[in-house]
Amino acid sequence: MPRSSAGQNQAARLAEALAASGHPPEAFAAAVERALLRQEAALVEGILAYRRHPFRRDLPDPPAIWSEGTSRLLDFGEGRGGPALLVVPSLVNRAQVLDLLPGGSMLRWLTGQGLRPLLLDWGAPAGPERGFTLTDYVAGRLDRALAAARQAAGGPVVLLGYCMGGMLGLALAQRRAVWLRGLALLATPWDFWAEDPARARALAATLPLWEGMLDATGALPVDVIQALFAAQDPVGIGEKYRAFRRLPPDGLRARRFVALEDWLNDGVALAAPVARECLGQWYGANAPARGAWRIAGEVVEPRAVAVPGFLAIPSRDRIVPPASALALADHMPDALVHHAAAGHVGMVAGGQAETHLWRPLLTWIKALPAPPGL
Repeated sequence: MPRSSAGQNQAARLAEALAASGHPPEAFAAAVERALLRQEAALVEGILAYRRHPFRRDLPDPPAIWSEGTSRLLDFGEGRGGPALLVVPSLVNRAQVLDLLPGGSMLRWLTGQGLRPLLLDWGAPAGPERGFTLTDYVAGRLDRALAAARQAAGGPVVLLGYCMGGMLGLALAQRRAVWLRGLALLATPWDFWAEDPARARALAATLPLWEGMLDATGALPVDVIQALFAAQDPVGIGEKYRAFRRLPPDGLRARRFVALEDWLNDGVALAAPVARECLGQWYGANAPARGAWRIAGEVVEPRAVAVPGFLAIPSRDRIVPPASALALADHMPDALVHHAAAGHVGMVAGGQAETHLWRPLLTWIKALPAPPGL
């Protein structure tokens, strides 16, 4: 009742203010309705413009030098020399965001600068992979991919993890530091309660809703994952489509938007045990920041990672709050912290990504000590 009374009082004061200014409440309500209808029409136009746009990404994959199950290790350097970089993306999105467009591919740009990126394309979980835990991915699949990368490079490599891939890479780096020259973590969460504990716990509270689906299919479907992400920033969805409708359809910005939206809409299901760990332990219990997240029975502790570190924190990140990623800096005091004036995806694939991330990352990699014997 008190909340309802307060709302009524606010409405009454607004009506009085409108009347005093010569604007009847009825006219104000009609103006608001017209504005909302214009926004809705612009949103529909933007969505239709995206659906009708002729652009389709057609970059061919580089050759795979290793595979296991549905996962492949793609060699962007195609056997050439140069510092090797094992790139680990998230499990819930396709790896192509790091190789988005000609002239807009982070990995092809790094190749052109003399590096040898090796991209771990996880693939979609199938068969026994739907029973994988995070330990299976880190201490199993990722560990063996690192061994293959190290063999191809003839020595230690730089490990780069993006978003969720950063958490997996961090856990592996603790286990295999002697195989690494450095660890770069891009927009990698750590403290899931850093900015809004209630929202994190609310996300975890949805887990019981999906249990029947997880038991029946062995995975959390793409549509559910997209809905959970969309709920974190519902206003942003409308804004980006309204902005897209104003872009010249044959311009680079429009093609980049379509490529990114196609990538977002072509997600990957999450193995059921991983979904339970992520929602329940990461978001629900904040296990990483509390020192309670374990891989193969061992607590993951960033302070135990004995390799040079690079932490890229995008300041406009709506997926991983900057405070969540910045929490890693307290556990990795010797790491270089790079603040990027970009969003979660824009930092790696946006129009200014070369300035915001690619060049600072390259500078850090080139400054790393050479492996012994080289």
